[in-house]
Amino acid sequence: MKGIILAGGAGSRLYPLTQVASKQLQPVYDKPMVYYPLTVLIASGIREFCLISTPQDIPRFQQLLGDGKRWGISIEYREQARPEGIAQAFLIAESFIGSDPVTLILGDNLFFGGDAFPRAVADFKSGATIFAYHVNDPERYGVVEFDAEGHVMSLEEKPKVPRGNYAVPGVYLYDNDVVAIARELKPSDRGELEITDVNKEYLRRGTLRVQRLSRGTAWLDAGTSSSLHEASAYVQTIEKRQGVKLGCPEEAALHRKFLSRDQFESVVSAMPECEYSSYLRSVIEQSHWLPQGRPE
Repeated sequence: MKGIILAGGAGSRLYPLTQVASKQLQPVYDKPMVYYPLTVLIASGIREFCLISTPQDIPRFQQLLGDGKRWGISIEYREQARPEGIAQAFLIAESFIGSDPVTLILGDNLFFGGDAFPRAVADFKSGATIFAYHVNDPERYGVVEFDAEGHVMSLEEKPKVPRGNYAVPGVYLYDNDVVAIARELKPSDRGELEITDVNKEYLRRGTLRVQRLSRGTAWLDAGTSSSLHEASAYVQTIEKRQGVKLGCPEEAALHRKFLSRDQFESVVSAMPECEYSSYLRSVIEQSHWLPQGRPE
């Protein structure tokens, strides 16, 4: 399974912050926003990544993330000259995807708690797997309608009158057919290649799985100034209360054994003295059970 992080878009809802840097480079409490979706996919066992962003922001992401080696992963970069819908990502990253299945995560969607995504990646075989999350404002999202037995009845993109309260958050797992499906899509009335239309095609084929995320999972969309502030407050509260940090790719790579303890220590020792490196040093002290030498 390969992973795509879609971190493009104009970021107009966060103006004037996005005059300085991409939305996905804005801080969510103590880390750049992109660290959070990256950590979700690393924790799910994905090691090959493609990050898609604007031509002007790609160098900034490269400066921040590099080639991914310090986390035991690889990161390629692709330019999105114009934002023309989420499904456009599969066309931009077609050569990266090759013949493999792929997980796409939106760079401004933050997820905390539960193990739904690692389990979904581990269990994935074919077709498509998407998720459903109960919200109070479903009209802002793609909406999935269930029947009384929990079967999927319909999918709609930002309906004026939603047929339920289950929104589809920004994580999608697809087999390799997704590239051909995206190639056949027609732009919507918004002029975009809609991810909902991709999901509808898998539904039509009878190969779409929809997993409802439990109440133990938090989903935050940090695409506006208010939601960005709310996400930062949430992360601060959890980290202060529990004494753990959210969205740490180094820690996720250590637990996935993408890095050995020796490699992890080397990465942390190269960091400046700060709260982030102090936390990672505490992770080392609590990780005596991890094996020495090369990671698996």
